[in-house]
Amino acid sequence: MCGIAGILYGDRSTSVDQELLARMTNVLGHRGPDSGGFHRGPGLGLGHRRLAIIDPAAGQQPMADPDSQNVIVYNGEVYNYVELRAELESLGYRFVTDSDTEVILKAYDRWGQDCLGRFNGMWAFALWDARRQHLFLARDRLGIKPLHYFTDGSRFLFGSELKSLFAAGLPREPDPELLDVYLALGYIPAPHSFFRGMAKLKPGHFIVTDGARTAVTRYWDLPREDEAAMRTDREQVHAEFAYLLDDAVRISMRSDVPFGAFLSGGLDSASIVTLMAGQTPLPVQTFTIGFDEAGYDERVLARLVSAQVGTTHHEQVVEPGDLQGTLDQVCRHYDEPFGDSSAVPTGHVARLAAGHVKMVLTGDGGDEVLSGYPGYQAEKIAGAYAKVPGLARRALQSTLAGAAALARGRLRYGLNRYERLLRTATQPFAERLLGKAAWLDRAGRAAVLAGIRVTPVDEVITDLMKDCPWTDPFYRLMYFNFKVSLPDQMLTKVDRMTMAFSLEARVPFLDHRLVELMARVHKDVKLPGLTRKSVLRETVGRRLPPPLLRASKRGFVVPLRAWFRAGDFTAPLIGATSAGGGGTLSDWGISPVAVRDIVNRHRGGEQDYGNLLWMLLVLQRTLQN
Repeated sequence: MCGIAGILYGDRSTSVDQELLARMTNVLGHRGPDSGGFHRGPGLGLGHRRLAIIDPAAGQQPMADPDSQNVIVYNGEVYNYVELRAELESLGYRFVTDSDTEVILKAYDRWGQDCLGRFNGMWAFALWDARRQHLFLARDRLGIKPLHYFTDGSRFLFGSELKSLFAAGLPREPDPELLDVYLALGYIPAPHSFFRGMAKLKPGHFIVTDGARTAVTRYWDLPREDEAAMRTDREQVHAEFAYLLDDAVRISMRSDVPFGAFLSGGLDSASIVTLMAGQTPLPVQTFTIGFDEAGYDERVLARLVSAQVGTTHHEQVVEPGDLQGTLDQVCRHYDEPFGDSSAVPTGHVARLAAGHVKMVLTGDGGDEVLSGYPGYQAEKIAGAYAKVPGLARRALQSTLAGAAALARGRLRYGLNRYERLLRTATQPFAERLLGKAAWLDRAGRAAVLAGIRVTPVDEVITDLMKDCPWTDPFYRLMYFNFKVSLPDQMLTKVDRMTMAFSLEARVPFLDHRLVELMARVHKDVKLPGLTRKSVLRETVGRRLPPPLLRASKRGFVVPLRAWFRAGDFTAPLIGATSAGGGGTLSDWGISPVAVRDIVNRHRGGEQDYGNLLWMLLVLQRTLQN
């Protein structure tokens, strides 16, 4: 895994400043501590920081192809490089390294832009096409690896992270219009970024630019299977899924350095570890993060998996005192506001693993591939609930709301959740989607952002969903998860926190063959009744410890509800919104009264605003930088 950066001027007589290129590249040193390099040509500069995983001795970058004179800087891994190399050798190509980087160069020489369809893996790369005198930049199908860029018609700059663009001297000018998007979702979805003029390349897209003219093209999408033709052959789906997941794990384990796996108490990571153990005679090294709060701790379940398959297991406990340091780390590595508090345990487990290995496999992507989030159950419930007479619906919702008002603590939070589920069940899908995703409802966001002109998050989501081919809410939710929340929340979280500790993370569930298979499967096969992840349970799940199969879904979350009520973490937030000055929230027009009300309602146990308070702390720190 690596960091890439570069610049291309439309006027080739403009020389790329070596110091500027070095700044853009070296600021990514955490992504590639093993080595670095530069390539400069007329109007062109490419920089690379390397984390050596495949062919550590010979895979240095930038890498040039002596035949075509093409040059590449590349972040990622093409797992099927062994098979592609053999195919290219049969076509007459000769190789001087054992790296997947050289395979990309030769594949582009042979197949041009169509080479992307032959790769299985994760990547973000920039390839200088010497004959055509343009840059070809691409991002993998699902958005596992990031790519940011800026263009003004005379130059094109890019980097693995926004900090490369900042290092080039581009201004850090926040765009307050996106604050409604951030407070609703907790992240800024591609192609947007929180800073004016800077963009993210969307997953499954590539760029061709000569520095002056830039074109963005989509090369991959989810299969557009007709809803009526979704697969219902359950046994055959199970067989294909089991084979492909096992093969995805097999090729994801290709490495020339020590590797291991993240292991929680969930089905997804446990399945990956179990399959890994079947692929190697050596014990798999596994890494788990726990909490002293029992409701959030999954160490017991992780230990069951470790004991059953014989891993070498490592654990660490995250405590409230770790929160401040993690806040600093999150703001440093995400560059723009990123409010998913599960970045906290992700950073801790990455640091733990990095002390032992250079690469890990994770269970990320399982919920997307298997339609395993509770939201899919909610969509099924919504379909049934819509058929209940209106009078009965209103009576049930009123009863739940009244009970929630009398309850306290965990019971109150649970009743509020169920009342919200039923209240939104008869709304249009777009409203339900936003209701599921939003950390703060429309009225709450309006109060917090009363002094700011914003782009409503509804408009952004409508634009992101405009190409969705399905009308059934279940499949529309699947589209949103794959196209928006997976790359911009889940995968962004994992990339930044693992790269912060120079650790490569691979995600076998997001093998595009698995994604394409399961996107064609009927919802009643993926979710028979309300049984989550049935396909996984009926295949690899049969080999997992029974207590793990019976456990309820928890997610990789932090006990912020308790931490923010017991500790003094929110004091700086209230003080900053009250006092003003120095780039605080109130200086940007955010209402200090509304923020104080959120803090007080959380402390009083009226509402669980733990993650929202984390989001506000992250936003405050980002605006102060």
